[in-house]
Amino acid sequence: MKPRCPRWLIALGLTGLCTAAFCAAPPPTGLQRNVVFTLPAPLARNSELLRRLVSPLHALDMQQEMAGNPVALEASPLAPSQQHFALYVPTSPAPATGYALLVFVPPWEDARIPVEWIPVLDRNHVIFATAAESGNAANVLDRRDPLALLAAFNVMQRYHVDPAHVYVGGFSGGSRMALRLALAYPDLFRGALLDAGSDPIGTAQVPLPPTDLLHRFQQSSRIVFLTGSDDLIRQAQLARTNASLAQWCVFDAKSITLLHTGHVLADTTAFAQGLAMLSKPHVPDTEKIDACRAGNVAALDSDFGKAESLANSRHFDQAMQSLTAIDARYGGLAAPHSIHLLRDINAQHAPQR
Repeated sequence: MKPRCPRWLIALGLTGLCTAAFCAAPPPTGLQRNVVFTLPAPLARNSELLRRLVSPLHALDMQQEMAGNPVALEASPLAPSQQHFALYVPTSPAPATGYALLVFVPPWEDARIPVEWIPVLDRNHVIFATAAESGNAANVLDRRDPLALLAAFNVMQRYHVDPAHVYVGGFSGGSRMALRLALAYPDLFRGALLDAGSDPIGTAQVPLPPTDLLHRFQQSSRIVFLTGSDDLIRQAQLARTNASLAQWCVFDAKSITLLHTGHVLADTTAFAQGLAMLSKPHVPDTEKIDACRAGNVAALDSDFGKAESLANSRHFDQAMQSLTAIDARYGGLAAPHSIHLLRDINAQHAPQR
């Protein structure tokens, strides 16, 4: 598509100003396959991945492994130009506020857009982006997570996207990744559409992010679950996930049950319902969240007190076990106290080695 000169430049006889930079062709719309993005995503640097997606003690170990390479932390695990994506952009013009964006993490390997969802994307002015080689067999931290971040960043640079309506979603194992990304990146993803898959948060597998990000997730993110009534394994997962969300003061979680449905991709109706629910205005219950947070802080203080008592009594192995449990349960909420306690234990224990 050739650049088109705006009418006002033609009317003024200034067509000479109509350069490629000044009058760039609009980005393509419709279904696009084998899309390649070139811009690295700042939020996909190794330092950000470790800070947001890995518990502090585990991240410290990984940072020490990178100590011999001074640029490793600021690098990305992926070269953007070597990745491939599928993209659907509604053919109608973007609303004044911009398109919504749904970055989808698949369980399969190809970059596939469910064609039955396209009319729903059109009606709701939603761009859909998904990556190739991002299925369940791919490495999580080195590939699945940064691919989703690359997609979000590049689409937002290329198209007029409303930052208030940027979401992450997925199906099955991809849905579990989407929850992990929504938790760690609430400043990018304002909610998650989770189709047939979830995990409890606040575990070694899905650690809590730093306090400022966790608070933002609690206050401004909406989680929408789509789960088949006959998908018993995922129904059990959902129950455990909902319990953990409530434990960690996340109260804007909605659930849609797909009647007479097993472990299959949501149909058009359910997908449309999920998108509609995801985009509704969010009003946090601040008093409820504050009371919940206070309870968690008290529990964390108590657990730290036990670990410190063990360390002061020179029961170092038990103190480390207690600290490891704190790191797994509270993640970034326990930092930097957890890092300081680790260093204190190591310093006290060192003379005995």
